[in-house]
Amino acid sequence: MGYEIDFLPVGEESKGGDAIAFRYGNLHGLRREQTVGIIDGGYTECGDALIAHIEKYYATDKADLVVSTHTDQDHICGLKVVLEKMRVGQLLMHLPWAHSAVMERARTSSYWRNKLNDPARRMLEAALELEALARARRVEVIEPFAGMSTKDEIFTVLGPTELYYEELVTELAAQTVEARKQEVPKKLVGESTYNETLRDDGETSLTNNTSVVTLLDVDGKKLLFTGDAGIPALTHVVDELEENGFSPGDLRFVQVPHHGSRNNVGPTILDRLLGAKGQSNAGTAFVSAPKKNPDNRHPAKKVTNAFHRRGYPVHATQGSTKWHHSSDAPSRSSYGPSQALPLHSLVEDDGGA
Repeated sequence: MGYEIDFLPVGEESKGGDAIAFRYGNLHGLRREQTVGIIDGGYTECGDALIAHIEKYYATDKADLVVSTHTDQDHICGLKVVLEKMRVGQLLMHLPWAHSAVMERARTSSYWRNKLNDPARRMLEAALELEALARARRVEVIEPFAGMSTKDEIFTVLGPTELYYEELVTELAAQTVEARKQEVPKKLVGESTYNETLRDDGETSLTNNTSVVTLLDVDGKKLLFTGDAGIPALTHVVDELEENGFSPGDLRFVQVPHHGSRNNVGPTILDRLLGAKGQSNAGTAFVSAPKKNPDNRHPAKKVTNAFHRRGYPVHATQGSTKWHHSSDAPSRSSYGPSQALPLHSLVEDDGGA
């Protein structure tokens, strides 16, 4: 059984996003022998690019399943275009109002909606719009929680659990102000193969931690998609994986979370997921990154270094599509080898990302 994964470029300048297409099955056979999926759609203009890419390389106008990992604009807007213009079998997305009394009240009342803090209101409104569009297009909507999978059990949701999602949404809806990180003056620090400055104390947003984390397991080849999940969310995922016999380094492919932000991963979670420092050629990592990265935030050099020294060199979109595939995937004449990001000897040590 073959597979291919495409990370499309998102963002022209310093703001990126996720727009991912994949398919698996008999890639040289009939359409019914394949499953085609989309994970996030980037900004609005990325939706048309996703559709065109799938029509050209997957030879279909239908996505069997579409995953909305979370409601940030750089992930969800293009999915509206996909739903409007493609045939879609199932939409996997969370419905925050089904897991919070505050969100449910705000769903039907503009008065209570205006009482929400900005992140909670943005989450609610984005989810309402996407769900309404799916219903109008008669697309089946399914909430993706840990343990659910496709009928063939090849594509599986690893996180979040429903309980963890409810905890996050409840906490988000209860917040009154959005905390802002204090800026720290930039400086350069040295790194090497074993000298690592990435820390375990990174914190990302509650919304990011609601991200759907999924695993594609094709004939034992494990391919992990992380969205914008942070350390707590990934810890839940790895806990579950380990209970089912997972060992560090079992992944053939991994998505670097949140465009390579230093706030989403640390040495401990990476050791559990990828293995110890000093490995080489254990697998491949992709990161959705904007063309420009003036502050070394997306991706952070210390993050790509951390993946590299564990045997997962990072390939960044940065304006071009990145293609990962099995050996039996159909060839593409216009595609050549991708150059991984190097192991940087100097990394930014600031409060960004």
